[in-house]
Amino acid sequence: MKYIFVTILILATSAIAQSGRTKPSPTPTPTRSISGPSVLTSATPVPKPIATTTPTTKIDDDIIKVDSVLVPIPVSVTDERGRAVGTLKLTDFELKVDGKVAEIAELSRSDSPIRLAMLFDNSSSVLIAREFEKDAAVRFFRRVIRPDRDMAALFSVADYTRLEQGLTRDISQLTQAIELFPEPKGATALLDGIIEVAEYLKSASGRRVLVIVSDGEDTYSDLKTTLEGVIRSLQVNDVQVYVVKTKEFENFKRTGQRGGNANIRALTAERRMIDIAAATGGAVYSPIDEEEMKDAFDRISAELSQQYILSYYPEDEADKRGEFRPISIAVKAKPNLTIRTRKGYYVGKK
Repeated sequence: MKYIFVTILILATSAIAQSGRTKPSPTPTPTRSISGPSVLTSATPVPKPIATTTPTTKIDDDIIKVDSVLVPIPVSVTDERGRAVGTLKLTDFELKVDGKVAEIAELSRSDSPIRLAMLFDNSSSVLIAREFEKDAAVRFFRRVIRPDRDMAALFSVADYTRLEQGLTRDISQLTQAIELFPEPKGATALLDGIIEVAEYLKSASGRRVLVIVSDGEDTYSDLKTTLEGVIRSLQVNDVQVYVVKTKEFENFKRTGQRGGNANIRALTAERRMIDIAAATGGAVYSPIDEEEMKDAFDRISAELSQQYILSYYPEDEADKRGEFRPISIAVKAKPNLTIRTRKGYYVGKK
């Protein structure tokens, strides 16, 4: 009996000791913060994309997930006098995909967050307008960016594209980055720069907007970079483009007259900027003086604050991955309104 009691005591003591042990906490993985201007190269860290939430349908208390990717469609609507129309409802819009009427999942207004990048042409072709462009850009950021909701980044482009200030809510950081711009010089790799900015923005959640301040001319991009490739990159990454074209400003400062030497390179640049903006639902502004330059930035700011955002969830398109789907938007029973929106999207964003 004595041996049995000792054995029980030993087992009980062992059990108590085991129950008091705890697993060691894993060592936390150190994180690294990156700040300040940096050159946008393959080594530049880009935050991981935020997954798009897909819609779900509830049936008999079971949640069935619909495997679909949201296609955001920013829409700007103006009347005959160019004034924004802000009283429309979801039922007023008609969406067509491949020419067929498609269901609009939901309609929201422009209170959704903005992720905006400004691409400044800093080549030798934009010397005269530089100081006023910088002042107008500062005013633009102060007017557009809502610190509690929006973020903006600043890029410059000449022979290469440089990230001057990463996405931030701090207007003072953007202002400082603009003030620290070096003197314009070199050639212009504009198309390459647009693609780099589109790739940068693809990781950001919210309305993705690119504002280009440039004469539109390209003298240095990779020969493999085409206009079609640029538009595809913007559409794949859901980036809407506005252009403040500085060529007319430069010509007016030199000659005192609207218009200028319509050489082939300038005409090509103008057509290219129009095509990029039209394909993404944006617009091109060609100011000739300080007042029109300020007005151009003001109009972009006003439009962003008055947009409609339509949400479309495509049906199963697994067999069409990588294909382009053209879309169009109309406002039913109101033919006199002007509507600007993107021209389509790529299935699966491949």
